[in-house]
Amino acid sequence: MQALKADNVYPWEGKIQRPPEGEFIKLNPDKSISVPDNPIIPYIEGDGIGPEITPAMIKVVNSAVEKTYGGTKKIIWVEILAGDKAEEKTGDRLPQETLDFLKEAIVGIKGPLGTPVGKGVRSINSALRRAFDFYSAVRPVYWMGQPTPIPNPERVDVVVFRENTDDVYAGIEFFSGTEEAKKVREFLIKEMGAKESGFPEDVGITVKPMSEFKTKRHVRKALRYALETGRKNVAVIGKGNIMKATEGAFINWAFEVAEEPEFKDRVVTDPEAEPGEGQVKLSKVITDQMLMQLVLRPEAWDVVIAQNLNGDYVSDLAASLIGGPGFVPSGNIGDGYALFESTHGTAWDIAGKGIANPLSITLSGAMMLEYLGWKSAAERIYSAVRKTFEDRVGTPDVAEGFKRIGMDAKAVSTSEYADEIVNRI
Repeated sequence: MQALKADNVYPWEGKIQRPPEGEFIKLNPDKSISVPDNPIIPYIEGDGIGPEITPAMIKVVNSAVEKTYGGTKKIIWVEILAGDKAEEKTGDRLPQETLDFLKEAIVGIKGPLGTPVGKGVRSINSALRRAFDFYSAVRPVYWMGQPTPIPNPERVDVVVFRENTDDVYAGIEFFSGTEEAKKVREFLIKEMGAKESGFPEDVGITVKPMSEFKTKRHVRKALRYALETGRKNVAVIGKGNIMKATEGAFINWAFEVAEEPEFKDRVVTDPEAEPGEGQVKLSKVITDQMLMQLVLRPEAWDVVIAQNLNGDYVSDLAASLIGGPGFVPSGNIGDGYALFESTHGTAWDIAGKGIANPLSITLSGAMMLEYLGWKSAAERIYSAVRKTFEDRVGTPDVAEGFKRIGMDAKAVSTSEYADEIVNRI
C-alpha cells in the first residue's frame, strides 16, 4: 500500500525500527498524557484484511493532520507485530518487543487480530488489554450517512463503555477432560456444595470474575465522559436478576459511584427525575431489555455501561443498526494508556481482494486523534467520510447497501476509498 511508503512510516524490518525522528508521548503523574507535535505511534497491521485497511487508515490520518496543521504536527508511525505476521516472523504471536514498545509509546492502534478457535490459544486482544490494563473499551456508535437496515438511523448515537479486564474475557478457563477441569469440578462439588448434576464429568469451566475496584474505575470513566460531552441518559446494564454476585454487584457498585463526592450532585439516580444543566441520569436496565430498546428506540440512550460480555453483545447490536461493525470505531483505554482498533474481525474470506471496508479502523484513527487532543484533524476525517456517503462512494459493501435501497452508488477498492476520503478532507 502507498501509505506504508510515506516518509513518516517505519515498517517492521527484522525488528522494530526506532525512528530517528519523533518523540514519545509522556504519561503524567495524574495519568493524563502530554502529546508532542510529532508523537511516535505504533501500529499493528492485523490479520486477514488488516494489511489492506491499516495502510488506508494511515493515509487518511496523515492527510487530515497535514491539512489541519500545515506541517506543524505530524505522526511518526512505527510498525510492531502481533498475530499471524508475528508468528510467521518471530515464532511468537505477541512478541515481548511489541509489548515493550507499546509501553514506551503509551498510545497505539491496531487492525483485527484472529484467535484460533478451540485450540487453547489465548486471545491476543485479551492479552493486550490485560498487559496494559485497558480497562474500558469505548465504542461510539453513530450514523454518518451510510445505508442502514432501520428507518431514521440518525436516532442512533450511543457510546458503549465495555469493561475490559473482568468477566469471562479474563481468560480463566479449564477445558473439558483436563486435570485442571477435574480439580475445579471436584472442589466445587465437595468443598462448595455445588450440585453434581450441574457439573458432569466432561464439563468445561470458565470463571467469571467481577470486582468492585475494576467496576468502579470503569463506571467513573464512563460518567466523566458523559458529563464532559453533555450526554444525558446513561444506562448501566446486566443480568443482575440471575447473576447476583457478579452482574448484580456490577450494577450496585455503579450506583455507589454515583454517590461519591465527585458525582453526587451531578448524577441523577431517581427513576422519576430528569437531569438538569450539567447533570446526567443513571438508570438500571436488564441486558435483554437494553437489546430490545436499542432496536425500538435507540434515541433513548446516550451512554451504556456494561460488563465485558454484555458490552460485546450490545455494541455489536448497536453497530448493526447503522450498517455493521465496519462503520464503528473502538478504543481500549486505561489510565493514560490507549490502544485504538478496528471493531470487526479478520474477514479472511475477502482478504487480499482489495475490497475490504477501511472505515472502522479509519474512524478509530480519528478517535485516536481526539484522544491526542487533535480534535480539528479528527473532525476533518468525520466530515470527509460523511461527504463520501453523500456522494454515494464506497467499497463494494457500501455500494451494495445503497443499491439495495434503490440508490446508485460507485464501488471502489480499499485503497481507492482511502483516496476518495483524502480528496474530501
